[in-house]
Amino acid sequence: KMTQQMRDLQLAQARKPPGPSSPNAAKRLYRNLSGKFRVNYTSFDEGSLVGRGEKEKLRKSYLFQSNAALFEAVELQDLDRVQEMLKHYSPEELDLNTPNSEGLLPLDIAIMTNNAPIARALLQAGAKESPHFVSLESRSLHLSTLVREAEQRVNELMAQVVNEAPNADCSEKEKQLKAWEWRFRLYKRMKAGFEHARAPDAPSSVHLSVASSTSLQVTFWEPLSVNSAIVTKYKVEWSCSPTFSPLLGEAVIDKLKDLHFTIQGLVSGTAYHVRVSAYNMKGWGPPQASTPPFAIPSNWREYDGRAPRRRGQAEALDHLLGQVKTVHQHCICHEPCKNQPQSRKHSVSKSLKHLFHPGSKFLKTLKRGLYLTAIFYKDDNILVTHEDQIPVVEIDDTYSCLLMQDFLWLTKVSCMWDEILWLRQCVTVSQSSCSCILQTRFKMLLAISQMQGLLGIQDLGQVFFEPIKDKQGNILIVTLKEVKTNQTFESVRWVPICKLQSGRKSVSSPEEPTALDMLLISLQDKLAYHQRSSHALSPGLYLGYLKLCSAVDQIRVLVPEQLPNILCHVKIRSNPNISREEWEWLQKMASVEEPVPTEPETDRSQNPLFQELQVAIKELMTLVNIPLQEAKDFRLYSQEVLDFGDQVSFLLLLPPSDDVCTAPGQNNPYTPRSGFLTLPLQIFELGEER
Repeated sequence: KMTQQMRDLQLAQARKPPGPSSPNAAKRLYRNLSGKFRVNYTSFDEGSLVGRGEKEKLRKSYLFQSNAALFEAVELQDLDRVQEMLKHYSPEELDLNTPNSEGLLPLDIAIMTNNAPIARALLQAGAKESPHFVSLESRSLHLSTLVREAEQRVNELMAQVVNEAPNADCSEKEKQLKAWEWRFRLYKRMKAGFEHARAPDAPSSVHLSVASSTSLQVTFWEPLSVNSAIVTKYKVEWSCSPTFSPLLGEAVIDKLKDLHFTIQGLVSGTAYHVRVSAYNMKGWGPPQASTPPFAIPSNWREYDGRAPRRRGQAEALDHLLGQVKTVHQHCICHEPCKNQPQSRKHSVSKSLKHLFHPGSKFLKTLKRGLYLTAIFYKDDNILVTHEDQIPVVEIDDTYSCLLMQDFLWLTKVSCMWDEILWLRQCVTVSQSSCSCILQTRFKMLLAISQMQGLLGIQDLGQVFFEPIKDKQGNILIVTLKEVKTNQTFESVRWVPICKLQSGRKSVSSPEEPTALDMLLISLQDKLAYHQRSSHALSPGLYLGYLKLCSAVDQIRVLVPEQLPNILCHVKIRSNPNISREEWEWLQKMASVEEPVPTEPETDRSQNPLFQELQVAIKELMTLVNIPLQEAKDFRLYSQEVLDFGDQVSFLLLLPPSDDVCTAPGQNNPYTPRSGFLTLPLQIFELGEER
């Protein structure tokens, strides 16, 4: 059967028993399907074809078959097949919005047979209704014509079957008769579905929120009624008048994957009323007014006219750096670098071949000192030297100064890997000084230059938040970088991480592993940290929890392991904007020193932000393992909203002033559950900037 042939063209999986064939689907398939292509499409090998023109012809034929198969699946109401095809084909490959010979689209058939699951699946994929139906009358006339022509064709074939003697032609006519009888019933069902349908009810809910000082966001939900036809689009209208006269604007939304719309280009400080209507094949339904009934575009900064904190900062820093470079351009400190011995120059330092050059200066073992290692990884592979070792260079074999301050300085240097040569030239002038710190930092710059030269790569990646220390007196600073491109390098060796870990011969005891052994043991964890630290939050307003702890030489901040570049947080809502009215309410709450809202109050139940904060605070307290009654002493930071670009913003929740930062030796009764870590504050700041 033709239906079974089309099933063979789909993914190899269990299918429902085939239903009666559609005559038009059969015609489309027979017209384009030759015998040599009646095979499962997974065995199709374009590489064996000859000529670009033939490939293009076969591609078009194959796409046409996919389109025909989709029509047949919708006509047979086979939801599984429809979903499978929408999953594996793009709308363009399925020709989703091109009418067939009857002037119908797959979505038309689904909605007029009242098949809601298939219609929703098609709408999610971007399906539209046929442009032939410009009015209710045109749709009704079109359906009546299809029913009449199908009935006429059934009568003609029936007469031929009755009057002709049994033969091969008669058998074929009987098949055609059965197919047209099936199509006649389909068109009658579509016509009845259209006639009994009614216009949709109003959307069940419409929520209006302030998106910025010039825009409003409208979120709506489909009508609750199940008796009307499938809704295929919505209309958003807005006006300054509650009667919507005059109407200031409207927008039709026919992409129904997300039921929301942002009204742009509004006037700040002006109240706008919004309503939404639903549409189906019987026309537009009644509008639903928004909740609240109007909103005023604004932003929290309008409360006191405050400018963005970071406005112009990046430009000012770039200008300052340019001035510093200009001052040092003709400085005598450049001379020592110009007159360095030739041994420091590598004729092929730009090439990764140095990884496999016998004379490379990578180290295989550590001998009590400060070292730098660079981890480059791609998928489950890691870049190694010609001796299957992780690249390691020595910084200082007599290191004795305070490590943390030097380490934090190096993390800042990692933001300007391309400027290492210039930094070396600037630090060289201080070599005559007896400063241990300057000597160590100059050696760090030399080690970085050596690593860049041997690898032929300037960007060494992100510095891991803490160095590795062993009991032998070795300190290993680790940088991490993911290689995402498919670029290949001559003679470069990528080794699977598991092979590197299992193949290394340790020279230390399990009780006292060396820093290199500790690195290999924890390598997967470090790579996971590096990947998670580059993840971004989805757009929205968040509630963050600020908790610090201090040590002798640093302050550390509590962060979640899954997103270590962000404070502990929960999402308040998807709209990141805080309006002027909301900020005024927060300021009023702070001015009267009210506790954090953890219990509902009748007079505030109508404040959406108040309700959202209640839910968020309870969720956050549970996340960090703090009893909810303790949150009554916590405070919301009311000086500003922390904006991270245009799509993410934070409100901060602070513990009591005495507990914001836990001092050394101070007992912290509320220990977070597993899944958190503490980062040095400077490392956290760099991660947040990245």
